[in-house]
Amino acid sequence: MSDLNGKVALITGSARRIGAVTVRALHKAGATVVVHYRNSSDAAKKLCDELNAIRSHSCYLQQGDLLDVASFPAMLESILQKTGRLDILVNNASSFYPTKLGEITEQHWDDLMGSNLKAPLFLSQAVAQELIKNQGCIVNMVDIYGIQALKDHPVYSTAKAGLIMLTQSLAKELAPQVRVNGVAPGVILWPENGAEEQQSALLEKTHLKRQGTAEDIAKAILFLVGDADFITGHVIPVDGGRFS
Repeated sequence: MSDLNGKVALITGSARRIGAVTVRALHKAGATVVVHYRNSSDAAKKLCDELNAIRSHSCYLQQGDLLDVASFPAMLESILQKTGRLDILVNNASSFYPTKLGEITEQHWDDLMGSNLKAPLFLSQAVAQELIKNQGCIVNMVDIYGIQALKDHPVYSTAKAGLIMLTQSLAKELAPQVRVNGVAPGVILWPENGAEEQQSALLEKTHLKRQGTAEDIAKAILFLVGDADFITGHVIPVDGGRFS
């Protein structure tokens, strides 16, 4: 099992869903975790209280709007004041919704590109020197739909495809001190408004014929963070064989 004692991890968008499960996994492995959120303050505080009850002073909160890249240096300074260091960045935060061709607006573009591509780039840049100093790592939350486009989601799919290239690029730029990898979830958590017939159709196309779990993603992230010392510049699909 990965031993992350003494390490500090920032997980963006981690008050709920896959982000929260990832926080719990890294915390269980010994890391001090920073739960970033934008609006989900109640969920973030509840999660942090839960983890601090297990191990005191092991979880901290960090509010921030990731579309405001000018705030990133101050965000890093706030984290360092609380924890003293940063070793791991998990770029998990993401917007996801359909943008049908003919109905796409500039606001759709700015939001989806901003959360899925722009924020990971500029946040990685903001924390790069701290990660270099600590021989740290970055894990980007990509998507199988950055590898093969999802119908009616051209902006989202394009943003995630860009994040794959950003993962490869950052691995080159930050080598040899910092490893940069990605995880591409398949059918894990349904969108909160997902139709049941669409869900069944997707599962039928998956080799393992079942839905994955947020824990499956967290385990892949934990592997990349704690046990993959000679892996960088790669994206691991966790999709039950959806696109194999």
